[in-house]
Amino acid sequence: MTGKYGRIALVFFLCLAMLTLSASVAVSKSQKKVRAHRKSVPAKIIRAPRGPILHSASAAVSKSKKKVRVRRKSVPAKVIQSSHGPLLHSVAVLVKDQGTGKLLIQKRASAVVPIASITKLMTAMVVLDQDENLQGNLVIQNADVDRIRHSHSRLPVGTILTRREAMLLALMSSENRCAHALGRTYPGGTRGCVVAMNAKARALGLYSTRFTDTSGLANGNVSSARDLAKLVEVAYQYDLIREFTTSRETTIYAGQRILEYRNSNLLVKDPDWVIGLSKTGYTDEAGRCLVMQTYVANRQLLIVLLDSQGSLTRIGDANRIKKWLEGPSHAATAGKG
Repeated sequence: MTGKYGRIALVFFLCLAMLTLSASVAVSKSQKKVRAHRKSVPAKIIRAPRGPILHSASAAVSKSKKKVRVRRKSVPAKVIQSSHGPLLHSVAVLVKDQGTGKLLIQKRASAVVPIASITKLMTAMVVLDQDENLQGNLVIQNADVDRIRHSHSRLPVGTILTRREAMLLALMSSENRCAHALGRTYPGGTRGCVVAMNAKARALGLYSTRFTDTSGLANGNVSSARDLAKLVEVAYQYDLIREFTTSRETTIYAGQRILEYRNSNLLVKDPDWVIGLSKTGYTDEAGRCLVMQTYVANRQLLIVLLDSQGSLTRIGDANRIKKWLEGPSHAATAGKG
């Protein structure tokens, strides 16, 4: 019996060993197949143009960023420059040869923007069209006080001025109460004056120009540099507008007070400039504006500078234009059209 059970146990252990060996072989074969499968699939690669093979997306992005940085460095800093002219900081610019009609510099010349007190040039024209000699007096009233921007005025309510004085202050020093008073005393009142201003703009072909008040305080007074060059050219035909816009200073008697006013354009008293007409303007929305008729490098010019930032930027732009036009390349062709 003992020998019989011994043989059975031996057979059992032999079978168990064979099963274990078989399972081990199967697992080994399975692992080899997995390894073989992995070897058959190539690693994912990303090729950079004209560069080495990159084995990760992060490396590709890093390389791409480096190339972008290089490109940005190779591009000069963005500057706002007029076409065929000096570097100017005003947003909209037009310089025109008044004699030949040739445009010498233009930048965003057709952009329609607020024009602030440049509006007063049109106010003056329609008032002079109706009353060439500016006869009589007017009184500054509560209605003339700025309720839009609450701008300061040294003229108290009740001040009596001649109409000539009122227009002089409106054009030379951009006095808002005077401009409003001139419009208020126009036939039909302020509304009638604004209607006349818009009608004259249409008659002159200023199709980008619109007026909503006589002082320029409202944002609805808009135009383009191109239109304003035409407006200045027409305004230049009015003797009083030429005289008043280029006057350096004046003294006004307001009741018991003596008030001194100066031109709002610093270039008027600059001996290097010969200016035939000048008007400034400013609101937060319009920026600092300047229009002029002037004489530079043997040329009569119309200069329009709109939306300058900084109190002296428009003056700087005007001087840069003058210097550029007086350069040798332009002086040689001046007057030839």
